[in-house]
Amino acid sequence: MNPIIHKSGLSVAGLLVAGGCALGPAVAAHAAPVHTNPSTFAPAGRSDKANAGKADKGGHDRRAERLVGVDYQAQPNFFYCGPAATRMALSAQGKAISQDEVARLLGTTEAGTPSALDTTRVLNELTGGAYRTTEIPDPVARPDQVERLRTDVMKALDAGRPVVANVKGTAVDTDGNPHSYEGGHYLTLIGYRDGGDTIRIADPADPGNGEYWMPLAKVANWIAERGYSA
Repeated sequence: MNPIIHKSGLSVAGLLVAGGCALGPAVAAHAAPVHTNPSTFAPAGRSDKANAGKADKGGHDRRAERLVGVDYQAQPNFFYCGPAATRMALSAQGKAISQDEVARLLGTTEAGTPSALDTTRVLNELTGGAYRTTEIPDPVARPDQVERLRTDVMKALDAGRPVVANVKGTAVDTDGNPHSYEGGHYLTLIGYRDGGDTIRIADPADPGNGEYWMPLAKVANWIAERGYSA
């Protein structure tokens, strides 16, 4: 399968402050809002005796899993990935708000949404202040940064808070499908399995394949030189 490459005209220097969004005009034409019913808030990982000894060196139960239901809605244009991803995270927390309103709060323009600092700011303004911004400043995520992402994602999702991630470049999901956003993009992390080794992603740019699983390390490297709100 050939990579689906989405590019924007965004050119922003910096790490955490690099925002972006990614859809070409041809793709944007097919990215009208798509709704799905929120899925069930799944139980967290099991802790019964049958799973004794299943934890890794970091204490993570390798059978732990969580899926937080969101109201999926695709971005309607090439620069609304930030508002769409943030809106999905808000929907899981009972906040019914339009992408246009989220875009206004984020300061989104045709150049995209400035940074993960802004998604964190808006999420906190609307949900009570539990979100924090974390940067992965290196071009490739270090092992400790991968583990920090695992901990942050699991903690946030266990509390019912989807994570909004700012990514750039190409990553391949567990089905072998590549997702390429060279101009930068925002996604919503809505679930984990295998003790956080695998992450469920809701992608507002791809309504035909709106959700997919991706290995944790690949997600971390996708976020590298950018940041996330958890």
